[in-house]
Amino acid sequence: MGMMNSTETVLDEKAIIAAAENALSDIAAIRAEVAKVIFGQENVVENTLLAVLSGGHALLVGVPGLAKTKLVTTLGAVLGLDANRIQFTPDLMPSDILGSEVMDQDESGRRSFRFVKGPVFAQLLMADEINRASPRTQSALLQSMQEYHITVAGQRYDLPAPFHVLATQNPLEQEGTYPLPEAQLDRFLLQVDVLYPELDAERQILLETTGLSETKPRGIIDAARLQEIQTLIRQMPVSDKVVDAILNLVRSARPGHGNAATDKHVAWGPGPRAGQSLMLTARARALYEGRLAPSLDDVYALAEPVLEHRMALNFAARAEGMSVRDVIANLVREARG
Repeated sequence: MGMMNSTETVLDEKAIIAAAENALSDIAAIRAEVAKVIFGQENVVENTLLAVLSGGHALLVGVPGLAKTKLVTTLGAVLGLDANRIQFTPDLMPSDILGSEVMDQDESGRRSFRFVKGPVFAQLLMADEINRASPRTQSALLQSMQEYHITVAGQRYDLPAPFHVLATQNPLEQEGTYPLPEAQLDRFLLQVDVLYPELDAERQILLETTGLSETKPRGIIDAARLQEIQTLIRQMPVSDKVVDAILNLVRSARPGHGNAATDKHVAWGPGPRAGQSLMLTARARALYEGRLAPSLDDVYALAEPVLEHRMALNFAARAEGMSVRDVIANLVREARG
């Protein structure tokens, strides 16, 4: 009996390797297609795609005009997902996102309520400038991100599968904004910082986007295939060495866990979701980079997008002009030894 089990496992491993090799070619095609429309910004594209491939949500932080919206619409087209966009404003109400009940009257004059779905019923939802909406409206969206269903007038409505939120936030405009609470930030698998493009990429943007025609991305996969890849990523084996590296890194970012620099600079550190996010996205990154198993490099490359929104510095560290990124970079340096 023991023998049979062991062959089954081997077959399982073979099946996972075969499936991973198929996924590698799909992901390579996705990367190539996105690159036809989004110039430069490889890191941003990679981290946003990793969040979606891992089945999670991403928060894109950057000043206006850096193609955050274009990236989301491009991903919707390339991944074959039904996409919607909501522009957040201070007067936006939860029902504007979730939908609401309307009263219908039939020929005989009988009245009944009918639920009209809001824009949240999409497979890829862009929540533009999420910090401009009031906490009530933010929490309506963030609850749906966590639970994958909504409740209106006591009735439950399931959201489409897969369901991904890519939210954007503008770090410049702090006036009239409502910063997301820490517990709600934790619901984003990754925070992706969108920086200004490199010179060559910006030259390409100027030349390619100001003519008569712009390249339109084509669909490479569909929603069902995306879900297959997401399931595969959860089945990929992770070595003990990588698991230990994840645990050590996440725990070293918490004050009171033996790291002197963290004790000195960090007010509060990442919870267990940070480790879960690293486990998932490290596997996705291995496939994205054309490998069948995650390595220590995957963990360290993802430390910043996974940890940045899950920890905060104390007043003394902020007064010294330190940033969370500096602290994470130092922790990674220590971990690499």
